[in-house]
Amino acid sequence: MAKNRKLGRTTDHRLAMLKCQTTDLLLHGKIVTTEARAKEVKAIADSMISLAIKEKDNFDMVDVKVVKAKLDGNGNKVTELVKSKNGNEFLKVVKAETTEKRQKDQPSRLNARRKMMKNLNKVKDADGKNIDIPGKLFNEIAPKYGERKGGYTRIVKAGPRKGDAAEVAILELV
Repeated sequence: MAKNRKLGRTTDHRLAMLKCQTTDLLLHGKIVTTEARAKEVKAIADSMISLAIKEKDNFDMVDVKVVKAKLDGNGNKVTELVKSKNGNEFLKVVKAETTEKRQKDQPSRLNARRKMMKNLNKVKDADGKNIDIPGKLFNEIAPKYGERKGGYTRIVKAGPRKGDAAEVAILELV
């Protein structure tokens, strides 16, 4: 019977903690935590990286129509003066329709992305923009470990922590 460590936490707290630590590991490449927590996070992170490696090339490139505002030389939106039905005049943004090539996930890759999002938190950068961690897994981490058969993370023991003497470990991507 497979049994996970309880880590002295309730189920909700433990799952939230593991989610946060897994997200931080994949985002920064390295975390410092206790040895027991590191072993649990290692299992989760390795399974997500292997899932990303399996599905990294499973997408199609499709043409998508995109309507964007026209920009002038300074990067400002181009506007034109328009008269409404009741005689009022107002400025209207000029739009341009273009086509772009974008990636469309196959169903199995979409399922893998959803599985990853179940075990990861949403993260924003310093500017407040969302960081796509599953995208980082597919586009950066999976190609890096494509030839490896496993062992994508490493636990390095760092000794006892001052204060409670808990064994501290550094968990990092290899």
